[in-house]
Amino acid sequence: MMISLFDQFASPEFMGISLIFIAIMVPLIFFPNSLPRWVNNRLFTTQTWLINRFVNQLMTPLNIGGHKWALLFTSLMMYLISMNLLGLLPYTFTPTTQLSMNMGFAVPLWLATVIVGMRNQPTASLAHLLPEGTPTLLIPVLVIIETISLFIRPLALGVRLTANLTAGHLLIQLISMAVFILMPLMPAVASVTAIILVLLTILEVAVAMIQAYVFILLLSLYLQENI
Repeated sequence: MMISLFDQFASPEFMGISLIFIAIMVPLIFFPNSLPRWVNNRLFTTQTWLINRFVNQLMTPLNIGGHKWALLFTSLMMYLISMNLLGLLPYTFTPTTQLSMNMGFAVPLWLATVIVGMRNQPTASLAHLLPEGTPTLLIPVLVIIETISLFIRPLALGVRLTANLTAGHLLIQLISMAVFILMPLMPAVASVTAIILVLLTILEVAVAMIQAYVFILLLSLYLQENI
């Protein structure tokens, strides 16, 4: 029972070839590309408007030095949203349910923000480890606590994305199994359960987009502290 539930998070293989590489590359197809005509289609116009709104909202609190990160953050958010949404389709695989992949996104980007802060303003970056006005006896303890919290940030980024998507997929599978089991026994209860399943699926679509946005938003906050 438990093995069948968690099989959906194992990397599928076909003829000995891992399909995770295909799952990672497929979202690139949905990225908007410039078209060789004056008037674009509705899909491209909508994508461009949403991206512009996201960039304006994300980059407004940052200093001018942080605006060079706009392309990286926007591309990563679009990529995460695409993978999260594609993972909700039947017979598909969600790479972002793998903690190793999410940590591969979180650790380098978090480390880049720390390096930028240590290079551009080392005094201000180190000042975050010790709040102003701290009593002398508490200085060693607070420095240790703040250092631990600094190194926990990438772990929190990766675990948050993984846990939210994994929990949602498990709930969808459990409720769908309940619908199939209850259908011949109690059709009325199965119908109510099916309605709950549809509502949960809609919620998971929102969660897939919100978690990608939260991932990038936290990275931008870490960058804001170091520029």
